[in-house]
Amino acid sequence: MGSGMARIILLQFAAALIVALVASLVSGLPAGLSALLGGLCCAIPNAFFALRLLSSARKPGGSPMNFFVGEFIKIALTIALLGAVVMFYPGLNWLAFIAAFIVVLKSYLILLFRH
Repeated sequence: MGSGMARIILLQFAAALIVALVASLVSGLPAGLSALLGGLCCAIPNAFFALRLLSSARKPGGSPMNFFVGEFIKIALTIALLGAVVMFYPGLNWLAFIAAFIVVLKSYLILLFRH
């Protein structure tokens, strides 16, 4: 995986863990778990998309259509994960869940502004 892409993916997983720890300390374990799940709902599909891009880039004659198919799968996986958490975690703390999702979604900005 490209070093820049790998750094973004690792940063997103780290952001999910950090937000979960902060939420746990501030509001308790259910909020921490909600935050972790919210962050993972963003980080997992992004990691999948990055791996898909990497594998298609290594094949000769890669098509731009691979990017759009990968993006569609990423969005569908994100929606499916969000829906699964809402359905199967009755103690969901909505504020922690949505906040962590947004933090992980925007965490790549940290790398952009570091340079």
